[in-house]
Amino acid sequence: MTAVDDRPTHPLSVRTLGERARAAARVLRSLPTERKAAALRAIAQTLHDRRAEILTANARDVEAALAGGLPEAMVARLNLDGRSLDAIASDVLAVSRLPDPVGETTPEVAQPSGIRVSTRRVPLGVLGVIYESRPNVTVDVAALAIMSGNAVILRGGKETVHSNAALGDAVAAALADQGLPPEAVQVIRDPARERVLELLKLDDLVDAIIPRGGAGLHRFCVENATVPVIVGGIGVVHLYLDQSFTRDSQDVQTAARIIRNAKVQKPSACNALDTLLIDRAALGALPEIARALIVDGVGLRADLESRAVLDAAGLTAQPAQDSDYGTEFLALTASVKVVSGLDEALDFIAAHGNHTDVILSRDPAQIGRFVQDVDSAAVVVNASPRFNDGGQLGLGAEVAISTQKLHARGPMALRELTTTKWVVMGDGQIRE
Repeated sequence: MTAVDDRPTHPLSVRTLGERARAAARVLRSLPTERKAAALRAIAQTLHDRRAEILTANARDVEAALAGGLPEAMVARLNLDGRSLDAIASDVLAVSRLPDPVGETTPEVAQPSGIRVSTRRVPLGVLGVIYESRPNVTVDVAALAIMSGNAVILRGGKETVHSNAALGDAVAAALADQGLPPEAVQVIRDPARERVLELLKLDDLVDAIIPRGGAGLHRFCVENATVPVIVGGIGVVHLYLDQSFTRDSQDVQTAARIIRNAKVQKPSACNALDTLLIDRAALGALPEIARALIVDGVGLRADLESRAVLDAAGLTAQPAQDSDYGTEFLALTASVKVVSGLDEALDFIAAHGNHTDVILSRDPAQIGRFVQDVDSAAVVVNASPRFNDGGQLGLGAEVAISTQKLHARGPMALRELTTTKWVVMGDGQIRE
Protein backbone atom coordinates (compact mmCIF):
# COMPACT_ATOMS: atom_id res chain seq x y z
CA MET A 1 0.00 0.00 0.00
CA THR A 2 1.35 3.45 -0.92
CA ALA A 3 2.11 5.59 2.10
CA VAL A 4 -0.22 8.59 2.12
CA ASP A 5 2.48 11.04 3.22
CA ASP A 6 4.66 10.05 0.28
CA ARG A 7 1.94 10.33 -2.34
CA PRO A 8 3.37 12.32 -5.28
CA THR A 9 1.62 14.72 -7.58
CA HIS A 10 0.61 13.08 -10.84
CA PRO A 11 3.70 12.63 -13.04
CA LEU A 12 1.73 12.72 -16.30
CA SER A 13 0.79 15.84 -18.22
CA VAL A 14 -2.88 16.74 -18.56
CA ARG A 15 -2.63 16.07 -22.28
CA THR A 16 -1.35 12.57 -21.59
CA LEU A 17 -4.27 12.03 -19.23
CA GLY A 18 -6.59 13.16 -22.01
CA GLU A 19 -5.04 10.80 -24.54
CA ARG A 20 -5.35 7.89 -22.14
CA ALA A 21 -8.91 8.84 -21.29
CA ARG A 22 -9.84 8.98 -24.95
CA ALA A 23 -8.48 5.45 -25.48
CA ALA A 24 -10.32 4.19 -22.39
CA ALA A 25 -13.57 5.82 -23.55
CA ARG A 26 -13.49 3.71 -26.70
CA VAL A 27 -13.48 0.60 -24.53
CA LEU A 28 -16.22 1.77 -22.18
CA ARG A 29 -18.64 2.96 -24.85
CA SER A 30 -19.24 -0.59 -26.09
CA LEU A 31 -19.30 -2.43 -22.75
CA PRO A 32 -22.45 -4.39 -21.94
CA THR A 33 -24.45 -3.23 -18.96
CA GLU A 34 -23.44 -6.14 -16.72
CA ARG A 35 -19.72 -5.48 -17.18
CA LYS A 36 -20.20 -1.88 -16.16
CA ALA A 37 -22.34 -2.87 -13.18
CA ALA A 38 -19.73 -5.44 -12.11
CA ALA A 39 -17.06 -2.74 -12.22
CA LEU A 40 -19.16 -0.57 -9.91
CA ARG A 41 -19.66 -3.44 -7.48
CA ALA A 42 -15.89 -3.93 -7.47
CA ILE A 43 -15.38 -0.24 -6.73
CA ALA A 44 -17.77 -0.41 -3.77
CA GLN A 45 -15.89 -3.39 -2.37
CA THR A 46 -12.51 -1.74 -2.87
CA LEU A 47 -13.70 1.31 -0.92
CA HIS A 48 -14.37 -1.01 2.00
CA ASP A 49 -11.07 -2.83 1.56
CA ARG A 50 -9.09 0.44 1.48
CA ARG A 51 -11.06 2.18 4.22
CA ALA A 52 -8.04 2.79 6.48
CA GLU A 53 -5.91 4.30 3.70
CA ILE A 54 -8.74 6.54 2.48
CA LEU A 55 -9.64 7.84 5.94
CA THR A 56 -6.00 8.46 6.77
CA ALA A 57 -5.60 10.49 3.59
CA ASN A 58 -8.76 12.43 4.37
CA ALA A 59 -7.63 13.13 7.93
CA ARG A 60 -4.47 14.68 6.52
CA ASP A 61 -6.53 16.96 4.27
CA VAL A 62 -8.85 17.96 7.13
CA GLU A 63 -5.90 18.74 9.40
CA ALA A 64 -4.35 20.94 6.73
CA ALA A 65 -7.66 22.66 6.06
CA LEU A 66 -8.16 23.52 9.73
CA ALA A 67 -4.58 24.73 10.05
CA GLY A 68 -5.02 26.87 6.95
CA GLY A 69 -8.22 28.52 8.21
CA LEU A 70 -10.54 27.02 5.60
CA PRO A 71 -14.14 28.17 6.25
CA GLU A 72 -16.23 25.84 8.39
CA ALA A 73 -18.63 25.07 5.52
CA MET A 74 -15.73 23.93 3.34
CA VAL A 75 -14.27 21.76 6.08
CA ALA A 76 -17.68 20.14 6.58
CA ARG A 77 -17.79 19.27 2.88
CA LEU A 78 -14.28 17.86 3.04
CA ASN A 79 -14.60 15.56 6.04
CA LEU A 80 -15.04 11.79 5.62
CA ASP A 81 -15.63 9.14 8.27
CA GLY A 82 -16.52 5.47 8.22
CA ARG A 83 -20.23 6.19 7.97
CA SER A 84 -19.89 8.60 5.06
CA LEU A 85 -17.54 6.21 3.26
CA ASP A 86 -20.13 3.45 3.63
CA ALA A 87 -22.73 5.83 2.20
CA ILE A 88 -20.48 6.56 -0.79
CA ALA A 89 -20.07 2.83 -1.45
CA SER A 90 -23.83 2.38 -1.12
CA ASP A 91 -24.41 5.13 -3.70
CA VAL A 92 -22.05 3.33 -6.10
CA LEU A 93 -24.10 0.15 -5.72
CA ALA A 94 -27.30 2.14 -6.30
CA VAL A 95 -25.90 3.43 -9.59
CA SER A 96 -24.97 -0.12 -10.63
CA ARG A 97 -28.64 -1.10 -10.37
CA LEU A 98 -30.01 1.76 -12.47
CA PRO A 99 -31.32 1.22 -16.00
CA ASP A 100 -28.55 1.73 -18.54
CA PRO A 101 -29.50 4.47 -21.02
CA VAL A 102 -26.70 3.59 -23.46
CA GLY A 103 -28.00 1.87 -26.55
CA GLU A 104 -31.60 2.98 -26.16
CA THR A 105 -32.98 3.32 -29.69
CA THR A 106 -36.08 5.09 -30.93
CA PRO A 107 -38.37 3.23 -33.35
CA GLU A 108 -37.28 3.35 -36.99
CA VAL A 109 -39.26 5.74 -39.15
CA ALA A 110 -39.38 5.13 -42.90
CA GLN A 111 -38.85 8.16 -45.11
CA PRO A 112 -40.18 8.69 -48.67
CA SER A 113 -36.74 7.82 -50.03
CA GLY A 114 -36.97 4.37 -48.46
CA ILE A 115 -34.32 4.97 -45.79
CA ARG A 116 -35.24 4.10 -42.19
CA VAL A 117 -34.05 6.47 -39.48
CA SER A 118 -33.76 6.23 -35.72
CA THR A 119 -31.68 7.68 -32.91
CA ARG A 120 -29.48 5.76 -30.50
CA ARG A 121 -28.29 6.96 -27.09
CA VAL A 122 -24.49 6.99 -26.75
CA PRO A 123 -21.92 8.22 -24.18
CA LEU A 124 -20.58 11.76 -24.39
CA GLY A 125 -17.01 10.38 -24.47
CA VAL A 126 -14.49 12.03 -22.14
CA LEU A 127 -15.64 14.25 -19.29
CA GLY A 128 -13.61 16.76 -17.34
CA VAL A 129 -15.09 17.41 -13.90
CA ILE A 130 -13.73 20.20 -11.70
CA TYR A 131 -14.99 20.50 -8.14
CA GLU A 132 -14.26 21.83 -4.68
CA SER A 133 -14.00 20.34 -1.20
CA ARG A 134 -16.19 17.24 -1.60
CA PRO A 135 -14.17 14.00 -1.93
CA ASN A 136 -17.38 11.99 -2.32
CA VAL A 137 -17.76 13.64 -5.73
CA THR A 138 -14.68 11.73 -6.89
CA VAL A 139 -16.47 8.42 -6.47
CA ASP A 140 -19.97 9.60 -7.43
CA VAL A 141 -18.69 10.94 -10.73
CA ALA A 142 -16.54 7.89 -11.37
CA ALA A 143 -19.55 5.61 -10.90
CA LEU A 144 -21.82 7.66 -13.14
CA ALA A 145 -19.15 8.02 -15.81
CA ILE A 146 -18.44 4.29 -15.96
CA MET A 147 -22.10 3.27 -15.95
CA SER A 148 -22.84 5.74 -18.75
CA GLY A 149 -19.85 4.52 -20.76
CA ASN A 150 -17.70 7.65 -20.34
CA ALA A 151 -14.11 8.17 -19.27
CA VAL A 152 -13.49 11.03 -16.86
CA ILE A 153 -10.65 13.26 -15.73
CA LEU A 154 -11.23 14.57 -12.22
CA ARG A 155 -9.72 17.67 -10.68
CA GLY A 156 -10.72 18.36 -7.07
CA GLY A 157 -9.64 21.32 -4.99
CA LYS A 158 -6.18 21.56 -3.49
CA GLU A 159 -7.74 20.97 -0.07
CA THR A 160 -8.76 17.42 -1.14
CA VAL A 161 -5.57 16.34 -2.90
CA HIS A 162 -4.75 13.39 -0.63
CA SER A 163 -8.36 12.20 -0.27
CA ASN A 164 -8.92 12.29 -4.01
CA ALA A 165 -5.63 10.52 -4.72
CA ALA A 166 -6.58 7.68 -2.37
CA LEU A 167 -10.08 7.41 -3.80
CA GLY A 168 -8.75 7.55 -7.37
CA ASP A 169 -6.30 4.76 -6.57
CA ALA A 170 -9.14 2.63 -5.20
CA VAL A 171 -11.27 3.15 -8.32
CA ALA A 172 -8.35 2.43 -10.66
CA ALA A 173 -7.48 -0.76 -8.79
CA ALA A 174 -11.07 -1.98 -9.02
CA LEU A 175 -11.22 -1.31 -12.75
CA ALA A 176 -7.94 -3.12 -13.33
CA ASP A 177 -9.20 -6.11 -11.34
CA GLN A 178 -12.19 -6.24 -13.68
CA GLY A 179 -9.98 -6.20 -16.77
CA LEU A 180 -10.97 -2.63 -17.66
CA PRO A 181 -8.63 0.28 -18.38
CA PRO A 182 -7.86 2.07 -15.10
CA GLU A 183 -7.36 5.23 -17.18
CA ALA A 184 -11.15 5.40 -17.50
CA VAL A 185 -11.04 7.39 -14.23
CA GLN A 186 -8.02 9.63 -13.66
CA VAL A 187 -7.36 12.21 -10.97
CA ILE A 188 -5.21 15.29 -11.61
CA ARG A 189 -3.05 15.32 -8.49
CA ASP A 190 -1.13 18.51 -9.14
CA PRO A 191 -3.05 21.28 -7.29
CA ALA A 192 -1.64 24.05 -9.49
CA ARG A 193 -4.28 26.11 -11.27
CA GLU A 194 -2.31 25.74 -14.51
CA ARG A 195 -3.50 22.13 -14.68
CA VAL A 196 -7.11 23.33 -14.64
CA LEU A 197 -6.39 25.72 -17.51
CA GLU A 198 -4.81 22.89 -19.50
CA LEU A 199 -7.88 20.70 -18.95
CA LEU A 200 -10.24 23.52 -19.96
CA LYS A 201 -8.43 23.91 -23.29
CA LEU A 202 -8.15 20.20 -24.15
CA ASP A 203 -10.93 20.42 -26.72
CA ASP A 204 -9.45 17.81 -29.04
CA LEU A 205 -9.65 15.15 -26.32
CA VAL A 206 -12.32 16.21 -23.81
CA ASP A 207 -16.00 16.43 -24.81
CA ALA A 208 -17.49 18.35 -21.89
CA ILE A 209 -16.37 20.21 -18.78
CA ILE A 210 -18.65 20.03 -15.76
CA PRO A 211 -17.73 22.36 -12.88
CA ARG A 212 -19.22 21.68 -9.46
CA GLY A 213 -18.70 24.47 -6.98
CA GLY A 214 -19.29 28.14 -6.39
CA ALA A 215 -19.95 30.97 -8.78
CA GLY A 216 -16.25 31.82 -9.06
CA LEU A 217 -15.38 28.33 -10.31
CA HIS A 218 -18.16 28.41 -12.88
CA ARG A 219 -17.12 31.84 -14.15
CA PHE A 220 -13.49 30.75 -14.39
CA CYS A 221 -14.44 27.70 -16.48
CA VAL A 222 -16.76 29.59 -18.82
CA GLU A 223 -14.24 32.39 -19.37
CA ASN A 224 -11.24 30.13 -19.99
CA ALA A 225 -12.54 26.93 -21.61
CA THR A 226 -12.45 25.96 -25.25
CA VAL A 227 -14.21 22.70 -24.26
CA PRO A 228 -18.02 23.04 -23.93
CA VAL A 229 -18.94 23.79 -20.29
CA ILE A 230 -22.12 22.63 -18.57
CA VAL A 231 -22.65 25.13 -15.76
CA GLY A 232 -24.73 25.07 -12.62
CA GLY A 233 -24.27 28.63 -11.42
CA ILE A 234 -24.83 29.50 -7.79
CA GLY A 235 -27.46 27.62 -5.83
CA VAL A 236 -29.67 30.36 -4.42
CA VAL A 237 -32.71 28.58 -2.97
CA HIS A 238 -35.98 30.32 -2.12
CA LEU A 239 -39.01 29.13 -0.19
CA TYR A 240 -42.29 31.05 -0.45
CA LEU A 241 -44.71 30.58 2.46
CA ASP A 242 -48.26 31.26 1.36
CA GLN A 243 -50.96 32.40 3.77
CA SER A 244 -53.00 29.27 3.05
CA PHE A 245 -50.29 27.12 4.69
CA THR A 246 -50.59 28.93 8.04
CA ARG A 247 -54.31 28.75 8.77
CA ASP A 248 -54.00 26.20 11.57
CA SER A 249 -51.34 25.17 14.07
CA GLN A 250 -50.64 21.85 12.37
CA ASP A 251 -49.74 23.56 9.08
CA VAL A 252 -47.53 26.06 10.90
CA GLN A 253 -45.71 23.19 12.59
CA THR A 254 -45.30 21.45 9.24
CA ALA A 255 -43.97 24.64 7.67
CA ALA A 256 -41.50 25.08 10.54
CA ARG A 257 -40.32 21.48 10.14
CA ILE A 258 -39.85 21.80 6.36
CA ILE A 259 -38.03 25.13 6.64
CA ARG A 260 -35.79 23.83 9.42
CA ASN A 261 -34.87 20.80 7.31
CA ALA A 262 -34.27 23.03 4.30
CA LYS A 263 -31.72 25.12 6.22
CA VAL A 264 -30.26 22.91 8.95
CA GLN A 265 -30.04 19.35 7.60
CA LYS A 266 -27.00 20.19 5.47
CA PRO A 267 -26.37 23.93 5.30
CA SER A 268 -23.26 23.55 3.13
CA ALA A 269 -25.24 21.98 0.27
CA CYS A 270 -26.30 23.92 -2.82
CA ASN A 271 -29.94 22.88 -2.29
CA ALA A 272 -30.13 24.29 1.25
CA LEU A 273 -32.47 27.20 1.88
CA ASP A 274 -31.08 30.71 1.46
CA THR A 275 -34.08 33.05 1.44
CA LEU A 276 -37.49 32.69 3.09
CA LEU A 277 -40.16 34.72 1.33
CA ILE A 278 -43.20 35.05 3.56
CA ASP A 279 -46.63 36.33 2.59
CA ARG A 280 -47.49 39.40 4.66
CA ALA A 281 -50.73 37.68 5.63
CA ALA A 282 -48.72 34.74 7.03
CA LEU A 283 -46.45 36.81 9.31
CA GLY A 284 -48.17 35.47 12.42
CA ALA A 285 -46.43 32.13 11.78
CA LEU A 286 -42.94 33.63 11.53
CA PRO A 287 -41.98 33.49 15.24
CA GLU A 288 -42.59 29.74 15.50
CA ILE A 289 -40.69 29.13 12.25
CA ALA A 290 -37.81 31.41 13.26
CA ARG A 291 -37.57 29.93 16.75
CA ALA A 292 -36.99 26.45 15.27
CA LEU A 293 -34.14 27.86 13.17
CA ILE A 294 -32.54 29.96 15.89
CA VAL A 295 -32.45 27.00 18.30
CA ASP A 296 -30.25 25.23 15.76
CA GLY A 297 -27.89 28.18 15.46
CA VAL A 298 -29.24 29.77 12.29
CA GLY A 299 -28.48 33.47 11.99
CA LEU A 300 -31.39 35.34 10.42
CA ARG A 301 -31.04 38.46 8.32
CA ALA A 302 -34.50 39.96 8.10
CA ASP A 303 -36.08 42.97 6.46
CA LEU A 304 -37.65 45.72 8.54
CA GLU A 305 -41.18 44.29 8.58
CA SER A 306 -40.23 40.71 9.51
CA ARG A 307 -37.68 41.92 12.07
CA ALA A 308 -40.39 43.89 13.86
CA VAL A 309 -42.46 40.71 14.20
CA LEU A 310 -39.45 38.80 15.50
CA ASP A 311 -38.51 41.55 17.96
CA ALA A 312 -42.05 41.51 19.36
CA ALA A 313 -41.68 37.77 19.95
CA GLY A 314 -38.34 38.24 21.72
CA LEU A 315 -36.34 36.79 18.82
CA THR A 316 -33.20 38.36 17.38
CA ALA A 317 -32.38 38.89 13.71
CA GLN A 318 -29.83 41.09 12.01
CA PRO A 319 -31.03 43.79 9.61
CA ALA A 320 -30.93 42.41 6.07
CA GLN A 321 -28.75 44.15 3.51
CA ASP A 322 -29.50 44.14 -0.21
CA SER A 323 -26.55 41.77 -0.66
CA ASP A 324 -28.25 39.17 1.60
CA TYR A 325 -30.76 38.49 -1.16
CA GLY A 326 -29.43 36.49 -4.07
CA THR A 327 -26.63 35.10 -1.87
CA GLU A 328 -25.84 31.40 -1.53
CA PHE A 329 -24.83 31.23 2.13
CA LEU A 330 -23.61 27.60 2.40
CA ALA A 331 -23.78 28.05 6.18
CA LEU A 332 -26.26 28.45 9.04
CA THR A 333 -27.46 31.79 7.72
CA ALA A 334 -30.75 32.67 6.01
CA SER A 335 -32.42 35.85 4.84
CA VAL A 336 -36.09 36.69 5.36
CA LYS A 337 -38.22 38.98 3.22
CA VAL A 338 -41.90 39.87 3.45
CA VAL A 339 -43.82 39.92 0.16
CA SER A 340 -47.34 41.10 -0.58
CA GLY A 341 -48.35 37.82 -2.20
CA LEU A 342 -47.48 35.37 -4.94
CA ASP A 343 -46.90 37.96 -7.65
CA GLU A 344 -44.18 39.71 -5.66
CA ALA A 345 -42.64 36.36 -4.70
CA LEU A 346 -42.52 35.32 -8.36
CA ASP A 347 -40.89 38.61 -9.34
CA PHE A 348 -38.29 38.23 -6.59
CA ILE A 349 -37.45 34.64 -7.56
CA ALA A 350 -37.20 35.63 -11.23
CA ALA A 351 -34.60 38.24 -10.25
CA HIS A 352 -32.55 36.05 -7.90
CA GLY A 353 -33.20 32.35 -8.56
CA ASN A 354 -32.61 29.56 -11.08
CA HIS A 355 -31.68 26.57 -8.91
CA THR A 356 -34.37 25.23 -6.54
CA ASP A 357 -37.49 27.09 -5.46
CA VAL A 358 -40.24 25.94 -3.08
CA ILE A 359 -43.83 26.90 -2.38
CA LEU A 360 -45.71 25.93 0.77
CA SER A 361 -49.38 26.37 -0.06
CA ARG A 362 -52.77 24.70 0.26
CA ASP A 363 -54.21 26.68 -2.65
CA PRO A 364 -54.17 24.66 -5.91
CA ALA A 365 -54.36 27.83 -8.01
CA GLN A 366 -51.35 29.36 -6.25
CA ILE A 367 -49.43 26.10 -6.58
CA GLY A 368 -50.28 25.84 -10.27
CA ARG A 369 -49.06 29.37 -10.98
CA PHE A 370 -45.86 28.83 -9.02
CA VAL A 371 -45.02 25.59 -10.83
CA GLN A 372 -45.79 27.15 -14.21
CA ASP A 373 -44.11 30.53 -13.71
CA VAL A 374 -40.92 29.74 -11.76
CA ASP A 375 -38.18 29.10 -14.32
CA SER A 376 -35.69 27.16 -12.19
CA ALA A 377 -33.98 23.80 -12.49
CA ALA A 378 -36.35 22.36 -9.87
CA VAL A 379 -39.66 23.51 -8.42
CA VAL A 380 -40.79 21.88 -5.18
CA VAL A 381 -44.30 21.91 -3.71
CA ASN A 382 -44.87 21.41 0.03
CA ALA A 383 -41.55 19.67 0.65
CA SER A 384 -37.93 20.51 1.41
CA PRO A 385 -35.63 21.78 -1.38
CA ARG A 386 -33.10 19.21 -0.14
CA PHE A 387 -34.90 16.70 -2.39
CA ASN A 388 -33.34 18.31 -5.49
CA ASP A 389 -30.61 15.70 -5.49
CA GLY A 390 -29.82 12.86 -7.86
CA GLY A 391 -30.16 10.16 -5.21
CA GLN A 392 -33.42 11.55 -3.84
CA LEU A 393 -34.94 11.88 -7.31
CA GLY A 394 -34.17 8.25 -8.13
CA LEU A 395 -31.10 8.93 -10.26
CA GLY A 396 -28.65 7.12 -7.96
CA ALA A 397 -26.17 10.00 -7.78
CA GLU A 398 -25.28 13.13 -9.71
CA VAL A 399 -22.29 14.83 -11.25
CA ALA A 400 -23.74 18.28 -10.61
CA ILE A 401 -27.00 20.20 -10.72
CA SER A 402 -27.14 22.05 -14.00
CA THR A 403 -29.02 25.35 -14.04
CA GLN A 404 -28.50 26.01 -17.72
CA LYS A 405 -31.04 25.05 -20.36
CA LEU A 406 -28.99 23.40 -23.12
CA HIS A 407 -28.28 19.67 -23.01
CA ALA A 408 -29.18 19.10 -19.36
CA ARG A 409 -31.03 20.82 -16.53
CA GLY A 410 -31.24 19.77 -12.91
CA PRO A 411 -29.33 16.81 -11.43
CA MET A 412 -26.98 15.34 -14.03
CA ALA A 413 -26.96 11.55 -13.77
CA LEU A 414 -26.70 8.68 -16.25
CA ARG A 415 -29.02 9.93 -18.97
CA GLU A 416 -27.57 13.45 -18.79
CA LEU A 417 -24.09 12.04 -19.44
CA THR A 418 -25.21 10.65 -22.78
CA THR A 419 -26.20 12.12 -26.10
CA THR A 420 -27.74 10.69 -29.27
CA LYS A 421 -26.63 9.85 -32.76
CA TRP A 422 -28.71 9.27 -35.85
CA VAL A 423 -28.74 5.82 -37.41
CA VAL A 424 -29.80 5.66 -41.06
CA MET A 425 -30.58 2.27 -42.60
CA GLY A 426 -30.79 1.92 -46.35
CA ASP A 427 -30.88 -0.59 -49.16
CA GLY A 428 -29.02 1.07 -51.99
CA GLN A 429 -30.82 4.43 -51.91
CA ILE A 430 -29.14 7.52 -53.35
CA ARG A 431 -30.26 11.11 -52.95
CA GLU A 432 -31.81 12.53 -56.11
